[in-house]
Amino acid sequence: MYELVADVSRYWEFLPWVSGVRVKSNSETEMVADLLVGFKAIKEKFTSRVKKDRPRTIRVDYLDGPMKYLHNEWEFRDRPDGGCDVAFMVDFQFKSRLFEALAGQVFDRALTKMTDAFESRADALYSSAPGNSSSSATSAA
Repeated sequence: MYELVADVSRYWEFLPWVSGVRVKSNSETEMVADLLVGFKAIKEKFTSRVKKDRPRTIRVDYLDGPMKYLHNEWEFRDRPDGGCDVAFMVDFQFKSRLFEALAGQVFDRALTKMTDAFESRADALYSSAPGNSSSSATSAA
């Protein structure tokens, strides 16, 4: 699961509303990347710094785009049965009050849709692999 989340360059393949990714820099411990995110006529670029502490945590801090701030954290814990528990936390605020009001109306559904996309991707990549089991995710806003 850590590898799936850390592979930001492939988010466009499975995450809703992500139409492009440009990795500006990448090392074992840190990545800086742009995500092009869009819904209907609205398209925005988000630049973030991703701090990687393999295999336990990934922390994402927003650098530039339409947000006032954005921070999210992923924590990965091995399960005795060979699976993985994933904890996810996100904290953000938009610069525009209007955009925040619009986004706030659909945020819970959008977060669920994105969480489901990660779970579906994990199932597609790992469910048939030997020694792998299911994972569960929890999220908090």
